[in-house]
Amino acid sequence: MADATATANPSGGFWHRLANPARFQRLAGWLTPWLAAAAVGLFAAGLYFGLYASPIDYQQKDNVRIMYVHVPAAWLAMMSYSTLAIAGFVLLVWRHPLADVAGVAAAPVGAAFTFLALVTGAIWGQPTWGTWWVWDARLTSVLILFFLFLGYIALRNAFDEPERAAKAAAILGLVGAVNLPIIKFSVDWWNTLHQPASVTRLGTPAIDPAMLRPLMLMAGAYMCLFTVLVLVRMRLELTRRRIDALQSARAGAIE
Repeated sequence: MADATATANPSGGFWHRLANPARFQRLAGWLTPWLAAAAVGLFAAGLYFGLYASPIDYQQKDNVRIMYVHVPAAWLAMMSYSTLAIAGFVLLVWRHPLADVAGVAAAPVGAAFTFLALVTGAIWGQPTWGTWWVWDARLTSVLILFFLFLGYIALRNAFDEPERAAKAAAILGLVGAVNLPIIKFSVDWWNTLHQPASVTRLGTPAIDPAMLRPLMLMAGAYMCLFTVLVLVRMRLELTRRRIDALQSARAGAIE
């Protein structure tokens, strides 16, 4: 029956096969070095084009180069939280055994990217706007995103029962996803210091190709780095849970 289901629904069969921790460990172990190598190569190319080969901005001068670190970090912060929300949905609906593991692995990584986006944004804002911080819609919503990550991590560790902790964190991940469109469209809905979308808008991006190239290279590097970190953390989390299960079984046998 399982083979018939996998044949009828190849994608479902793939995700079903990944539910086996040993099979996932092998796949993640094979992918990780390739993605790490891709991240190194993309970072090298992105930093070269961003710091040396791209033009300076006629207003911001060399300060614009912070963009190549800040903007991809902000994109990956939102992508990380999307991962939490999707993992939470999969856990609550299909109870996939890897969903909670993915959420646990992605939350600290997402918090780190969000923190990086906030810090580099402040560094960029000081010479550009004349202030380190303003309570505009974009900055405030990203700060809320950072607290949502911290809340997810705290809630996931607040219960003694792992199943209750996983469900509570999954619900928070889904509810917090409401903040993602607010971050994305805040520059269009409210008057903020941030400029409107210039890369992800419909039509041709309103950014010079010489600046768009390193920005996309850095975004690719960040995505590869995110995936590597999440896969490594997932493998460690699976190993930790296996050790805990073996220790519990041994303690029960002794009793």
